Amino acid sequence: MELDDWLLEIIVCPKCRAGLLVDDAASELVCTGCGLAYPVRDNIPVLLIDEARQAESQPGGAG
Repeated sequence: MELDDWLLEIIVCPKCRAGLLVDDAASELVCTGCGLAYPVRDNIPVLLIDEARQAESQPGGAG
């Protein structure tokens, strides 16, 4: 997954407005607040609540 750093600094979860963490293995952006995981398709984040799923664990965490 290739997302620009400047993009990751400005995008937030559309549901709760918390920050997003990159999960390269799953090609997702995971919300640090509500835990929704948003898919990234062709290096384009799909930040639609209807497209998100509840993540089992946050990347980098002990889940």
